[in-house]
Parts: sequence; C-alpha cells; structure tokens
Amino acid sequence: MPCELLKNQDLYSMKVLVIRFSSLGDVLLTTPVMRALKQQHKATVCMATKRGMAQMLHNNPYVDRIHVLQGSLWQFANLLRAEQFDIIVDLHNNLRSRLLCLLMTKRSYRFQKLNFLKWLLVRFKTNRMPPTHVVDRYLAAAGPLKLTNDKQGLNFYISPDQKIDLNSLNGWNRQHGEPFLALVAGAAHATKRIPLPKLIEIAQQVSKPVVILGGPDDAHIGQLVAETVGDKVFNACGKFSIAGSASIIEQALCVITSDTGLMHVAAALHKPMYVVWGNTVPAFGMYPFIAAGAPPATHLEVDLPCRPCSKIGFDACPKGHFDCMMKQYYPWQTL
Repeated sequence: MPCELLKNQDLYSMKVLVIRFSSLGDVLLTTPVMRALKQQHKATVCMATKRGMAQMLHNNPYVDRIHVLQGSLWQFANLLRAEQFDIIVDLHNNLRSRLLCLLMTKRSYRFQKLNFLKWLLVRFKTNRMPPTHVVDRYLAAAGPLKLTNDKQGLNFYISPDQKIDLNSLNGWNRQHGEPFLALVAGAAHATKRIPLPKLIEIAQQVSKPVVILGGPDDAHIGQLVAETVGDKVFNACGKFSIAGSASIIEQALCVITSDTGLMHVAAALHKPMYVVWGNTVPAFGMYPFIAAGAPPATHLEVDLPCRPCSKIGFDACPKGHFDCMMKQYYPWQTL
C-alpha cells in the first residue's frame, strides 16, 4: 500500500499533503514545516516521498501518514485524490511533483528554488541569494497558512529498537563510556566528500576514538582509513540503517562532516559539529539548521575563486586540484 497509517488517528479540520521525494537532507529539512502545520494549525499532516526516505519519518509525531511514491504518477495521484486533501504544499518543485499537483486538482503552494540566483553564484560568483535558510523558505512556501519558525530546529526520532549498542562493535579499541568522534565519509557527490587523505589525517590527529559513517559505497574508504590508522577507528560505513547511523551520531562527542545528509541528522540531534565545505557554500541556504540553544556548527571553508563550482556536485574536481578540500586547515588537535 502506498499509504502507511502512523500513530496519530485523530483527523482535524484541515488535511495537508507535503511533497518532498528526496533526498535524506532535503526531507529532514521539511520537518519544521510539518511540525508547524500540526502545532500552529492542528492539521492532519501527510507526506509524499520515496520509500527510502520514509524511514526517517516513521517515528515523527507530527506526521500522520506517509504516502510512498510507487507505480505510475497517474495511479499515485488517484490514490492521493481519495484522501481528499484540502491543501498541497510542494516542497520539491520538480516536473514530477508539479504534475502530481496538477493531476490531483487541489489548491497547491510551491517552494521556489532560486535556481537562477544559484547559477549566478556558481557561474559568476555573484551572490544575490537571500540571507535566508531554506527551512524558512520552505515555511514561506505554505503561503496563506503563514507558518512561523518556532526555532526548534529539525526533527529526527530514533526508536529504542534502532539504537546501536556501541559496546557491541567488535574490533574497536574504545573503553566503555569513552568519548568518541563521528567522522562522515559519505556524500552523494565526490566533490562534497572529505577525500581519503584528509579522512586519514583527521583520524590520526584526533586523540579520541573515531567511527567512520557512510553508506555501502563508502565501505572501502572506511576500511582504508581503519587499516591505515589502526583500531582506534571503527568502520561503520554500510553496516547500519540511517537510523542506526543517527544513533551513533547521537552518542558521539561531536561530528565532523561535509555538506551531506548526515550533517542535517547531526543538526536534528543537536550535536556539535565541524562542517567541511567543498564545492558548495553555505550561501546556498542549506547549512545546518540549528535549534535555539543547541551547539553551533563550525564552518570550515577555503576561499578560492573557483568556489562554488556547482550547486550539487561533480564526480571529480573540474579544475583537477580539489583545493577546496585538500587545502583545508583542520583544527583537530584539540579534539
């Protein structure tokens, strides 16, 4: 079934569908919108997303139903029409989401991506981007609902059965209860990832044990770091679900990450973090969305005339040198 009924059973007067199909970080960044709809309007809040993203919302008390995208768009629209939504908030704004709104024939409001302004910044290094986080722009996308930022940050809920027992990680030289660092190796694009030599450098320089986090595609990188540095490093890449990785982040002293989905997980869990920026820049508005009173993020950037080179990323540095990562100064000796 494309619709999963979650914990909230009561239906309120207004029923809202929020659309965001991917990716991990982008879906997490929609959680303040769903919380605002629930708390500020007492709405029944439903989410349309891909199956791989749904797991991040299963324990969210502000989401009543998750509609998993599958089958043809026409079939999906027919199933959603039966839910009789009052309002659609399209936070993806791509061809598929726009067609879905059109097929549903319901009043909809749409997030504006500012692609032209991003292109100006990438192509001419002319920054006309508004000094506004994308979450605030997501909130504004709901139009006349006039959602306000409650300053509570993002939501990521880890159920007890998803928590990782760190003492069960074999081959890791860490004393019971000893503080450790989470080091994120994975990212969707190579020019966003901390390169292998720098991952090794960080793991060698810090005094505390390290867990390397990433997906199955990053397992070989994590293994190389662990083999080079020794058993103070545990390679968790590909070993756990998103929630399992989040559980490790929740228990870490701090997180060292690039601009990737687990950066937003760390922000949702109110963890101190160092964010290493490669081809992207905070000016795009996708930096960690920090809750009031939570530890701030420390941003590490190299000032280069070629940055930013893409709003998303590449498989390799277009210039061939990857100076945005390789010339980073890392203050890890204090960790």
